[in-house]
Amino acid sequence: MALFDELKDELTSLSAEEGLRRLAERLPPGSIKFSSAFGEEDQVITHIIATNHLPITIFTLDTGRLFQETYELMDRTRARYRISVETYFPDAGDVEKLVRTKGFNSFYESVENRKECCYIRKVKPLRRALQGASVWVTGLRAGQSANRQTFQVVEWDADLQLVKYNPILHWSYDEMQAFIAANKIPVNSLHAKGFASIGCAPCTRAIQPGEDIRAGRWWWEQTQKECGLHEAKPAEQR
Repeated sequence: MALFDELKDELTSLSAEEGLRRLAERLPPGSIKFSSAFGEEDQVITHIIATNHLPITIFTLDTGRLFQETYELMDRTRARYRISVETYFPDAGDVEKLVRTKGFNSFYESVENRKECCYIRKVKPLRRALQGASVWVTGLRAGQSANRQTFQVVEWDADLQLVKYNPILHWSYDEMQAFIAANKIPVNSLHAKGFASIGCAPCTRAIQPGEDIRAGRWWWEQTQKECGLHEAKPAEQR
């Protein structure tokens, strides 16, 4: 919590680039980790980290059910910025047990089953990826969902026992698109086909005009569109 108290006011007043620079100056290599799902927001942060040569570890979670277009973007991003991206996979034994007992598509059957799949394929690998980190950098934006509007730029994650930094939390969609265009940042080709938020292939569809940006995720559910990586925290944890 001491680090959180030090960083909360300082980083909140800085731009995304300034904040990431300040973190890199203050903390040792390996203690700051950025989780990228290769969404547009994540690509913005990757661009800032790579072009400023910041010693921030970039990692991604490969659930085993991603779109081919996402893999193509991963390779394009590595080539464009000449960076390495650490990739974490779900535990093979966990996946084998899930498929053996419930089949390949149990997530369609209930919210509980879907959350179980997300836990195995995302949440558990995230915990491994963040081992040794003091700060977890994310590409979250408040405009993505009502749940994310409750987030703060700097938060304390009591579960993971680290600082969570959301540097572009208050960027608007238009600001993000302008930054992407100005810097010619590579993005997933599925965005041009109406996919606003891209996750696993079986759980993501394009959205219709007027739909919420997260409507294409787990579209068969009438629940909060989260997988368990980014849950709203009680006020005392922010």
